[in-house]
Amino acid sequence: MTAPTDVPSLPGTTAPAAVPAEAARAGRPRLHRDAHPAFPPAPVRPTQVGIVHLGIGAFHRAHQAVVTEDAARATGETSWGILGVTQRSASVRDQLRPQGGVYTVLTVGPDGASPRVVGSVTDVAWPAEETPRVLAALAAPTTHVVTLTVTEKGYARRADGHLDVDAVAADLDVLRREEASTGSPEAGVPGADVASGEAAGVAPATSAVGLLVRGLAARRRAGGAPLTVLSCDNLADNGHVLARLVGEAVDAALPGAEGDALRAWLAASVTFPCSMVDRIVPATTPAQRDEVETLLGARDEGLVVAEPFVQWVIEDRFAGPRPAWERGGATLTSDVAPYERAKLRLLNGAHSYLAYAGSLAGHATIAEAVADPALAAGARALQADALATLEAPDGVDLAAYAQTLLDRFANPATGHTTRQVAMDGTQKIPFRWGGTLADLLAARPGAPAPQGVVAALAAWAGYVVAEARSGRTVDDPRGDELRAVVEDAPDAPAAFRALVLLPGLLPGVPEGRLTEVVDAVVAASATAHRATTTRNEEAAP
Repeated sequence: MTAPTDVPSLPGTTAPAAVPAEAARAGRPRLHRDAHPAFPPAPVRPTQVGIVHLGIGAFHRAHQAVVTEDAARATGETSWGILGVTQRSASVRDQLRPQGGVYTVLTVGPDGASPRVVGSVTDVAWPAEETPRVLAALAAPTTHVVTLTVTEKGYARRADGHLDVDAVAADLDVLRREEASTGSPEAGVPGADVASGEAAGVAPATSAVGLLVRGLAARRRAGGAPLTVLSCDNLADNGHVLARLVGEAVDAALPGAEGDALRAWLAASVTFPCSMVDRIVPATTPAQRDEVETLLGARDEGLVVAEPFVQWVIEDRFAGPRPAWERGGATLTSDVAPYERAKLRLLNGAHSYLAYAGSLAGHATIAEAVADPALAAGARALQADALATLEAPDGVDLAAYAQTLLDRFANPATGHTTRQVAMDGTQKIPFRWGGTLADLLAARPGAPAPQGVVAALAAWAGYVVAEARSGRTVDDPRGDELRAVVEDAPDAPAAFRALVLLPGLLPGVPEGRLTEVVDAVVAASATAHRATTTRNEEAAP
């Protein structure tokens, strides 16, 4: 599925130079739902909230919100408006609320760029100030679906995959009080002002999982209409993972008989389907913002940028009504797993490899990295390892799919930086590389460790060592632990060994074969270092 092209095309992605941006902006209005540009397609105008989305960053706005918009336009349904919930700051709320929820998606491809204004988001709430409003929306009978894009680290999991109870302890403490409260079911306390999002005594939610569980409990107290909770994050078996974490949160907050009513309602009335999402959504640049402003004649502070490709595969296991997402281009299936594994291991796996190896080679963007013949060969080797472990979904040529991924990575307009993709490695590697490694070792007991995965692990370890030794912050939930490993190691090979042996990094790999894998990673790192040194010397004047 690709983005619509029936809108004015921009020949490039740089702002017009004739008039300074500051002067051009003078007097221009802010984009708004009631004053959007006249070019088609006109943004939809939902009449109510039917979806609450946790984690409304750029990806959701360029992906699920667009498919929801297209489905609404195809069916004429207006009941599937989205209340977005931002997690870390109020920035997205402050961008979209003054615009009535609408924003522009700029689709960038080899042939130029095209904008469209999207209206499926009705408003955005920030839990730090508006937790009661979010709880009320989650409890409302008109809300039928909750979606999430909170990234891997937003699920508050320990290295063993179970809930990090300490990370969500504040929300669990509040949940106990809310369940014991005799106040309004919407907010768990008396006097909730749903419209303003204020309520005396309601503690702000501090975690995505905690907010979700508090909202589910509020829904049960409000009458318990069925609800579908749909994870859209890059996690293997994401729906099952989320269901388990919710269950563990309930058990921790309300052990035994205290939580029996909530557990029974969750089992009977809430489903957690799996899904797979795919679209490259890079950071928006000031030049793109100015360029779209020139075309719209209005300033859009909520602009997001994306590649043309869009894919969304959803397990058809809903507790109640849902949008006709298939009319917007999504695929409904009884089994997401083959699509999910292919995407995680072929796309996300290669993306992460190019980020680490590309950064070490001095490349600022993924497009630069994949244009490097040596790194492109490394990405293909990793994909070849992954292909040997995958079962193709019906009608899908996985080898061809793997090649199209590298072509997509090469699109310079997407602008994904290597440092951006390199974030949170310890959360990503178990799913993007660890599954491939475990499957190949099990299938080939006498064969050496697969070289594509080994080279990827060497690139990650090399990146961590380089970041730690340069004094930069290792951007990872386990960043302090990673830095300590590097500082405590007497030399680089020892650091590589300790990093690859981190608990939880390679689940499923037999302990008896970890030493073999570590030895291979250390050898691969030495080879890669020699190759990089040679290339740098050849490139020197």
